[in-house]
Amino acid sequence: EVIAGFAGATADALTLLERLEARLEDHPGQLMRSCVELAKHWRTDKYLRRLEATLVVADPHMSLTLTGNGDVLEPHDGVIGIGSGGNFALAAARALMAAPVELDAEDIALRAMGIAADMCVHTNRNFTTQVLLIQHPDTASQPTAL
Repeated sequence: EVIAGFAGATADALTLLERLEARLEDHPGQLMRSCVELAKHWRTDKYLRRLEATLVVADPHMSLTLTGNGDVLEPHDGVIGIGSGGNFALAAARALMAAPVELDAEDIALRAMGIAADMCVHTNRNFTTQVLLIQHPDTASQPTAL
């Protein structure tokens, strides 16, 4: 189970997501390896290197950012923000995670995006969320949203 998002040119991002899907089929269950393979191809291929997008991909174990510079970045805290309001949302999400109030991942993401929309004129409030449920071994009866 992998979810993905993007910032940048939609057609370029969809092309890259198709390539990522092919890499995931080549390397099932190995998100990091699939992303590194895509990043290498994206950086060296004459056609792909012109594509303007940033990808975010996540599975139950990790979250990664892929860029056209060949970067595959894993954040230290699992929180990623991309796009014009990405840094605002990232800062807000990290602050909400440190707050004494218990919020799940989806609530944090929606509140952080709302803050980003208030601060960035290029970020709107039309959000679509996808929740990836994971089972922790020690709490198998309680799924957690990622």
